[in-house]
Amino acid sequence: MAEIKVPELAESITEGSIAQWVKKVGDRIEKGEFIVELETDKVNAEIISEEAGVLTQILAEEGDTVLVGQVIAVVEAGEGAAPTPAAPVAAVTPAAPQAAPAPVAAAPVVEETSGERVIASPAARKLAREKGIDLAAVSPVDPQGRVRVQDVAAHGTAPVATPQASPAAPKAVAAVDESRVTVEKMSRRRQTIAKRLLEVKQSTAMLTTFNEVDMTNVMALRSRKKDQFFESTGSKLGFMSFFTKAVVAALKKYPYVNAQIVGDEIHLNNFYDIGVAVSTEEGLVVPVVRDADRKNFAEIEDSIADLAKKARDKKLGLSDLSGGSFTITNGGVFGSLMSTPIMNGTQAAILGMHTIKKRPVEVDGEVAIRPMMYLALSYDHRIIDGKDSVGFLKTVKELLENPEDLLLNS
Repeated sequence: MAEIKVPELAESITEGSIAQWVKKVGDRIEKGEFIVELETDKVNAEIISEEAGVLTQILAEEGDTVLVGQVIAVVEAGEGAAPTPAAPVAAVTPAAPQAAPAPVAAAPVVEETSGERVIASPAARKLAREKGIDLAAVSPVDPQGRVRVQDVAAHGTAPVATPQASPAAPKAVAAVDESRVTVEKMSRRRQTIAKRLLEVKQSTAMLTTFNEVDMTNVMALRSRKKDQFFESTGSKLGFMSFFTKAVVAALKKYPYVNAQIVGDEIHLNNFYDIGVAVSTEEGLVVPVVRDADRKNFAEIEDSIADLAKKARDKKLGLSDLSGGSFTITNGGVFGSLMSTPIMNGTQAAILGMHTIKKRPVEVDGEVAIRPMMYLALSYDHRIIDGKDSVGFLKTVKELLENPEDLLLNS
């Protein structure tokens, strides 16, 4: 018999949530096979079985919070004979690591009270838990008997046991009219994003300064060279490599923008690991392009493309997300004309790119229509003065408007 435990993922991660079981009780499991997906504050991790056999018990359902070291399933030797159904989840007391508090459930698990595992989609299970509905009582439309989220929604709302709360707890929360309001529980990652953004706003003296860049020359150079660039490197030439190179050159000129506060010290980073914000279905993540100062344009484009794909496929590792010294975020891909980005973690600044719009501007004493982009630098005013922030943005602007100089700085 082999116990499937929540593995140690990183020093800062002590718990996670069961995102999806890809195997069910009675399934044959091969050694090293992926059986369950775990969602943590930072990444989704695939948990594998260290032994071959049959999955005989599932001790934590999708959506449950589990601790590092906790047993969540059991694999026994065999070829897949149907095992005796496991006891309901609510009756199981999983072993937790010493000194770690036992997780407190927000509400009792009431689904599948019949003792028989119902075939249902993860979304249906989640909605049933939130509404306190027994999945066994839901009538599925699917002729195969699989319960889907539409079936749960159509079933109605069963009474939900009220969790223990102090007498002062507001009662208005339970009085939501669900015919008028759709209630959606925040994912673990969304809760983490919200918490950290709030921490940054409350713990830094954040200020934003703006400039604009004429994209004419960069767009013309990219248009002329993109085919040749692809033929020689196999990579697509985008704008992010230009911006990354411009940012690295500006950071070298203004090192306090590439710094962070640690206690009562300022740590000036002598490396250039540039975080690139990527939007996913579950929220914004910021994978890091390592040693961007040592990479050429093609290597930067490849790194960004690989990280973006891993982010959307939920394949990012903790090493992909940690240790960045500066971040670039591009709201322009969604049509944003201007914004004030919030800094990432302990970094001192973040650069916001925006959509390119043709606007009338003054060029050599005359009005011309040019493709313009607003740039925004949000920074921690405790260590970055106005002179450095304005100088940094001006350097980025000048390099992008004269991309030949950018190539010389690479």
